[in-house]
Amino acid sequence: MAQDNPATESISPDASEDFLAADELDALRAERDELRDRFMRALADAENSRKRADRDRREAEQYGSTRLARDLLPVYDNLTRALDAASDETRTQASALIEGVELTLRELTNVMTKHGVTPISPAAGDQFDPQMHQAMFEAPVPGTKAGQIIQVMTQGFLLHDRLLRPAQVGVSSTPG
Repeated sequence: MAQDNPATESISPDASEDFLAADELDALRAERDELRDRFMRALADAENSRKRADRDRREAEQYGSTRLARDLLPVYDNLTRALDAASDETRTQASALIEGVELTLRELTNVMTKHGVTPISPAAGDQFDPQMHQAMFEAPVPGTKAGQIIQVMTQGFLLHDRLLRPAQVGVSSTPG
């Protein structure tokens, strides 16, 4: 009599189909997970690109006029020097001319301020700040401490929060 051996029994066709279906299901799940991961990464990249483009756009709006502003600073300096050079006698004799130069300088200042250009105006006795000032010379001056500003040669300017041009100053080298 032949005994039934479970090891020699063949697998029923339904069981093999279930086994293949489980493998296919696992493969599909793995593919789904991979596609979901790729989708999420692409979504994150797109969001990062959008944020970067937005930041670049804001920066271009705010600082795009840097070259023009730098080119206008010598005009400001020359108008200021012209007014500083005018003596009281000249002011009396050419009052209309002086008034015109003052109005032009005031208008230039207003336009620069409107576009975010603000002056850095150190005064004698202020402490030298290498972030905002450029030392043009050092000199020992009695009654001052080392690192104090002793003379302002030209104003500096900021464009919003960025340094456009440092203020040019003379600094005391007298030990305090």
